[in-house]
Amino acid sequence: MRLLGIDPGLRSTGWGVIAYDDCRLRHIANGAIQPKSSLADADRLGFIFNGLDAVIAEHRPDQAAIEQIFVAKSAASALRLGMARGVGLLVCGINGLAVDEISARAVKKAVAGTGAADKKQVQDMVTRLLAVTAENADAADALAIAIAASNDAGKPADVGLGSGKGEIAAGLSSAIAAAIARDDVSNGGKK
Repeated sequence: MRLLGIDPGLRSTGWGVIAYDDCRLRHIANGAIQPKSSLADADRLGFIFNGLDAVIAEHRPDQAAIEQIFVAKSAASALRLGMARGVGLLVCGINGLAVDEISARAVKKAVAGTGAADKKQVQDMVTRLLAVTAENADAADALAIAIAASNDAGKPADVGLGSGKGEIAAGLSSAIAAAIARDDVSNGGKK
């Protein structure tokens, strides 16, 4: 199963595609869609739409996940973030992708083990789990959202990917253990 993670923003919308097969996570691609700051909001939204549409066409995800809206610094910031988020939901809907909405806290907990993890901890775990360095912080966040979706984070108990929630959680645990073991071997057993 291929999962698309989306970290929406008008300045930079991060995206990441992973595969979840046989209880293993695999990086497919990641990037960020960054409209010029001189563009009007409507033009930025069109740029984001076209960028995400191209990502979906190229990488053919089976499902998508997007970060839930959170309380921003101001009402204007929240509104602008909501517009970018709406475009992400729209492009997924047009392409027939189901979209899971996952809170930032659930993403952090699924990837780093604690909902209080900072951005660096999340980026480090994304690198360990997928053996890749993301294009930028927004792309790393998008990959983390996709990983959390593979772990069934933030979803009701009766909704899940694959054959069952327990199997997916066990798969993520196995992926984390494999990433740590791989790092230990490449570091000659040094932490």
